[in-house]
Amino acid sequence: MNRSKKIFVIVAILFILATLLVGYDITTKTSFPGSKKLLKESIAPSEPAPSDTLKLDSLKQN
Repeated sequence: MNRSKKIFVIVAILFILATLLVGYDITTKTSFPGSKKLLKESIAPSEPAPSDTLKLDSLKQN
């Protein structure tokens, strides 16, 4: 193997190691979105619907 191939292989290995190191660093500082607990705002009970929202049938006569 000549000198230029050795330099290329060394630089390629260093690049791959640096990429893996940066990827590992990023993954340790973030969390999976599905693992987060629900916010209090999103699990708060919703207000009940008003009882007068039901409309009478206009075609039906009493």
